[in-house]
Amino acid sequence: MENKHKIVSIALLVALLAVSSLALPAFSTPTNSNSQGIKNVIVLVPDGCSQSIQTVARWYKGTSLNLDGFITGTVETWMTNSIITDSAPAATAFATGHKSTDKFISMGPKTSNLLTGYTPDAEPYVPLATVLEAAKLEGKATGLIATSTISHATPAAHAAHNYNRGDELDIIEQMVYNDVDVVFGGGASELFPESATYTTSFGATWTGSRTDGDNLYEELLDRGYRFVDSKDSMLSLISGKAWGLFAPKAMQPDIDRQEFAPTEPSLAEMTAQAIQMLSKDKDGFFLMVEGSHVDWANHANDPIYSVTDFLAFDDAVGVALNFAMQDGHTLVLAFPDHNTGGLSIGSYYQDTNAIGHGYTALTVEDLVGPLKGMEITSQGLAAKLDGITDNSQIKAVFKEWWGLDITDDDIAAMDLTNYYSISEYICQAYTVFGWATHGHDGSDVPLWAYSPDGNPPVGHFDNTALAYITADALGVSLDEAQKQLYVKASDVYSANQMTINQADPANPVLQITINGVTATLPASKDTMTVSHGNSEQTYTLEGLVVYSSQIDEFFIPQEAVDLLK
Repeated sequence: MENKHKIVSIALLVALLAVSSLALPAFSTPTNSNSQGIKNVIVLVPDGCSQSIQTVARWYKGTSLNLDGFITGTVETWMTNSIITDSAPAATAFATGHKSTDKFISMGPKTSNLLTGYTPDAEPYVPLATVLEAAKLEGKATGLIATSTISHATPAAHAAHNYNRGDELDIIEQMVYNDVDVVFGGGASELFPESATYTTSFGATWTGSRTDGDNLYEELLDRGYRFVDSKDSMLSLISGKAWGLFAPKAMQPDIDRQEFAPTEPSLAEMTAQAIQMLSKDKDGFFLMVEGSHVDWANHANDPIYSVTDFLAFDDAVGVALNFAMQDGHTLVLAFPDHNTGGLSIGSYYQDTNAIGHGYTALTVEDLVGPLKGMEITSQGLAAKLDGITDNSQIKAVFKEWWGLDITDDDIAAMDLTNYYSISEYICQAYTVFGWATHGHDGSDVPLWAYSPDGNPPVGHFDNTALAYITADALGVSLDEAQKQLYVKASDVYSANQMTINQADPANPVLQITINGVTATLPASKDTMTVSHGNSEQTYTLEGLVVYSSQIDEFFIPQEAVDLLK
């Protein structure tokens, strides 16, 4: 990153963190977006939620939210093979501008199961250039933040390409070699081999999970990154490139953090730190921030988990908005990737549960009262109950951590080893909340936006349009990035010039031989080694080498083609 730009002051960083009671102005209602003067884009995603959660969060907090003044539209979320999307193709859509298939990470969709009437605009299993990659090509700084593993679907779709979102070991390898400037989240175990351990700055020991023997932690250090593992060490960062992974797997839910992982930073703190670092680049920056746990809370039908993680997300939005308003050159976009759970305020069970009256008599106390006694999530509660079988002790745990006086019948009705069972039962018996599903939901989601020129995107959008809104604001072209980054090797070289070496199935390698010169390009990395006689030179390319196993094709940057001419 360019370091000559004016450094964000400590006073500004403090201001960025002071987000609890922002008084933010409402928008006028412009009809189009104008990117003139914008050089930064911050995208924030509360994974898997709807406006119902925003409503409950406002009642729970007792005052307006940072998001409240910035609703500008709605977003369609469907994917190529279903009206109800998965997070991977949803993120692919707003990262690349293309629809894709269930579980696909920024790759073109398969065509055997398309929705009726839909024709895809990307070739099957082809890696698709992302807004982050396009921004990087133009010299902008880039950042990714999540409270999940950083290789999870939403961050992954911005910096990796794989038809299987579950292949997180390959995904994080691509993310390391894709040279993102600032990365904060969970998933540290994926950097280290299975045989390795890492001792944190606070004395914990994390064990690696990589099965291919690669040590991506050492690769990061070799590339000039600083690696941090705690809130304190993160806040010591000033400039340069950094990875901060604060848990071996996913980070803790926000409400559980103090009890189970006090060394982890909040989402707002990670956002403030990333902005402070990225904003030093004179060319501008792109930052994606995901509140990952909102989705998991709604899968669990756990209202306190959902509300508190949404409020933690809203705090991060406040950080982004505060910066954007002071900076004057930053577009802020916030939207869920899809709805999860189908939360309703009022339920079928309301007339017969502990509230005891109908929805038209619902009070603030009825709505938020049960939540106010809850100090951890249902999964945190299940951890506190682990190994306890005595009913009196179980009741004491519920009273201490959830403020509820449960009965023996309640205990018999729940599976106390399954936090889904706990939250589902308690919602029905003690709250006014209803849920449609433990899965995803196909409804539209809200769009919140702030633009310094007073012209944020307004209206109803397909999720693919968000990628082009972002690219336009950054002044980059996704189409040009596609041409520059992902050339199909077989379109350039004949079969007798290419060999795909899969001696190590986890690390396929492309070899190209032309006139006695051999180029070696390992998959999921950004390097090319050229050998001629006794000489050998290794190049760092401007993008990834991607192997698409489903079509047995390698995709390489145009730069590699040019170097071999």
